[in-house]
Amino acid sequence: MRGMSLRMALLGLLTASGPASGYDLTKRFESSVNHAWHAGHSQIYPELAKMAAEGLVTVGEEGPRGRKTYTVTEEGSRLLHDWLVTKENFRPVRDEGALRAFLLPLLEPEESVALLRREAEAYAARLAGLEALWQVKQGSGFGTYALDLGIRQLRMMRDWAGETADRIEHAARG
Repeated sequence: MRGMSLRMALLGLLTASGPASGYDLTKRFESSVNHAWHAGHSQIYPELAKMAAEGLVTVGEEGPRGRKTYTVTEEGSRLLHDWLVTKENFRPVRDEGALRAFLLPLLEPEESVALLRREAEAYAARLAGLEALWQVKQGSGFGTYALDLGIRQLRMMRDWAGETADRIEHAARG
């Protein structure tokens, strides 16, 4: 489903921000959607080409250095809307962090604690970045709900990693 979600992210960015080149979309992606759905230019450009071939976007005249401008078509708008309102809520989960947590008892306690402390620090660093972005956006604008969700998830994950490390340390001592 990765391709479908990337497609929806691109249609959403074009809808919210208006026509854009692949380069502009990549930059917008990096500063917004990338916090929720990671994709690089090596994925974005081929997806834009597929979307154009399927009539979901139109390609404007090429500018300097072959720069193309993409615009959402009625069909693209309809697909995005339908995906937003009819997508099932259940999604299969593939989360390496959750799998690592499941397998944590296979490590020695000191290894588990070290891993969890590193993860807590990584979550805290990512959280600081999103909280700084929140201050810039001041809780308004496109992407605000996803930003709020990301902040809440990272807080929970940071706290879980730290508390779990504490529990393992306590159990190992006692």
